[in-house]
Amino acid sequence: MSLSIEISFSKSVKVSGGLVVALGSLAAPVSAAAKSADPAGQLDKAVKVAGFAGKSFSTVDVFAPVDAPADRIALVGTGDPDKLSAHEWMRVGGKICSVIGKASKVTVLLGDAGVPSAEAAADMALGLLMRAYSFDTYKTKKPEDDDNGSRKVSVVFQHEDASGCKKAFATRQAISEGVELARNLVNEPANVLGPVEFADRAKQLESLGMEVEILTEKDMKKLKMEALLGVSLGSPRPPRLAIMRWQGAKPKDKPVAFVGKGVVFDTGGVSIKPASGMEDMKGDMGGAAAVIGLMHVLAARKAKVNAIGIIGLVENAVDGAAQRPGDIVRSMSGQTIEIINTDAEGRLVLCDALTYCQERFKPAVMINLATLTGAIIVALGPHHAGLFSNNDELSQALTRAGEVTEERVWRMPLGSEYDKLIDSKFADMKNTGGRHAGAITAAQFLKRFVKDTPWAHLDIAGTAMGSPSTDINQSWASGFGVRLLDELVRANYES
Repeated sequence: MSLSIEISFSKSVKVSGGLVVALGSLAAPVSAAAKSADPAGQLDKAVKVAGFAGKSFSTVDVFAPVDAPADRIALVGTGDPDKLSAHEWMRVGGKICSVIGKASKVTVLLGDAGVPSAEAAADMALGLLMRAYSFDTYKTKKPEDDDNGSRKVSVVFQHEDASGCKKAFATRQAISEGVELARNLVNEPANVLGPVEFADRAKQLESLGMEVEILTEKDMKKLKMEALLGVSLGSPRPPRLAIMRWQGAKPKDKPVAFVGKGVVFDTGGVSIKPASGMEDMKGDMGGAAAVIGLMHVLAARKAKVNAIGIIGLVENAVDGAAQRPGDIVRSMSGQTIEIINTDAEGRLVLCDALTYCQERFKPAVMINLATLTGAIIVALGPHHAGLFSNNDELSQALTRAGEVTEERVWRMPLGSEYDKLIDSKFADMKNTGGRHAGAITAAQFLKRFVKDTPWAHLDIAGTAMGSPSTDINQSWASGFGVRLLDELVRANYES
């Protein structure tokens, strides 16, 4: 059962039942705010028994005394609150969510907790929302659930600058919505979310003022996108290319562009994948999910930037019409590609989308995201996305954004020596260079379709799905990339 969280902020609150949460620090493990909800003084004893000392992200949860105005009282440790980053305040919010239990009313007392700003309170609220997310759309409802299968929880943050909190939270709420959208898309089963249905989700962004254009198979044939179209040949579900445009700056300002791989399900094609674990390939559109989530955030918070989001949407399936190893296709750029492995399909989708993006929009920078290779998981595990780029400044900006959001990236090499691995005897290039340096040769392949535009490729195969649970994410789909790229835009490209 999911929690439907309603966040509000108040300068003063009167506690009457429900759960009261207060923050404890190393200096003051039991805050005065918490003691105000415990007139009988039982909380000190409970804290001593539990060994709670206010360390960062520690918790203690007790039943309130009989004469207390609350039903339960919980403390969440902050360590030294003056040293907490924005992301760490989000983690505190996640810890608050973890102690909600069956409470339908939660009061978070921040009056003397050492919260440095309204921004920190808003970050806590964002962390709480992100931790509360769950995907149980297809689970049978239980009698205690609301009509939509969720349980409503009201959370009131008490802070002396309530109006400042509300203003700061408006931006965080947009981020929460974008991450939730990305997570939902990755979690959806492929029988529900095909290329057409995914494009329809992009179309819904028009309600936020986004311009959305959907290219059909016929449109892409006119553009000679044979690489992208070749991936979809084995599926009865037609491909789509969704173009999202947000105009938040002056018309003359060049846009920043984001391109996502949207393979809604990947069997591997004729080079079919092993059956074990193939169900996870419903998430092979994590790059496209991140792009649509980001575009939602930019529109919802009215970002002062011109941005383009392009997602190539296909299903890589198997039938008699599917492309074969040994086939040669001509990309939109005119370069020819020998298909060595039909399971190296994401780069075929991206190469045409990158060409289209450059030719039509001439962006200031271009970043693509893709769950592209298993090789990047071998190299970096689930804690960093692979970063490949032709531009040092862009790479540094992405790295900084990753440090702020803790959606971290690690720069990997590119170089002409890797080109030799994808040179083909029969075409301009092969779509795979073999086992060695698999993530690098995939990036080197994409680089051949990028001209002079500052460009970065993020391989998010290890971070978009199946990554470890954290204080702010308990979902199989993480929504990785939405917060990273929103921070990148905010810090570097907004006017």
